Amino acid sequence: MEAIDHLIRDRLGSDVVLINQIAEHIIAGGGKRLRPMLHVLAARAAGYAGDEHIKLAAVIEFIHTSTLLHDDVVDESDRRRGRSTANAVWGNAASVLVGDFLYSRSFQLMVELDRMPVLRILADTTNTIAAGEVMQLLHIGRADLAEAQYLEVIERKTAVLFAAAAELGAILGQVPQAQHQALRHYGMELGYAFQIADDLLDYVSDADTLGKNIGDDLAEGKPTLPLIYAMQGATPEQARSLRNAIEHGGLDSLQHIVDAIRDSGALERTRERAHRHAAAARKALGAIDDSVYRDALSVLADYATERLS
Repeated sequence: MEAIDHLIRDRLGSDVVLINQIAEHIIAGGGKRLRPMLHVLAARAAGYAGDEHIKLAAVIEFIHTSTLLHDDVVDESDRRRGRSTANAVWGNAASVLVGDFLYSRSFQLMVELDRMPVLRILADTTNTIAAGEVMQLLHIGRADLAEAQYLEVIERKTAVLFAAAAELGAILGQVPQAQHQALRHYGMELGYAFQIADDLLDYVSDADTLGKNIGDDLAEGKPTLPLIYAMQGATPEQARSLRNAIEHGGLDSLQHIVDAIRDSGALERTRERAHRHAAAARKALGAIDDSVYRDALSVLADYATERLS
């Protein structure tokens, strides 16, 4: 991970001052580097002994970071990881353009690896993520959003990059097809677990722990799983309040909405759904040869939902 951080810092450098300023702001903001970590562990679990996973891990982090820069502009967010977002400091235009810079930098790194299967997976993944962003935009303010539609959005926006990170480890390790598919399935389920847990934390955490403003999803009119389940289990009066909050956004009645979500049993149902995906991720690892790296991947699945305790 130290080697990955060093490479990220090296490749973020530019002769354009503003890019360096925003890049340093992003790096200083920390982050768990979950996706690069996942790729490194998957590659080692697949028996890979080289060092190309360092470069691929940096590619994965660049793609993820560029999506965050774009997300914050679309969502008009002013806080992430407990700090001001880049768009809050430098404006939307700079954030979008530096996000584009990170995307293009990631593809420069990919080309250096000169592996067509790797390029194909990452090209397909970035395209899917972009489509997921548009799909989520179309769902803003939709109080009637179905659970299946929500899951499709988080698969495209979040889970596919987890899946790609794990699958690329399988490619580097040249494992049999069954193990290849198992690692991809592990990554997909892990991505579901993390995103559903994050959506739940928007209503049960605090701003310092979560690193963003509590109720942001509601303020943006995003019908995440806790809200979808709450709509199904709320009283008619609560359902009207929830529908109004989703359709019009805003936090004027945040505490009332949180109470309605809790009363409906939505928090428990969402928590159970996250645990189900984490368990599916652990089960997928059964096809992978025993190693300390496979054990670490299992611990990562545990961590996805331990945050909900």
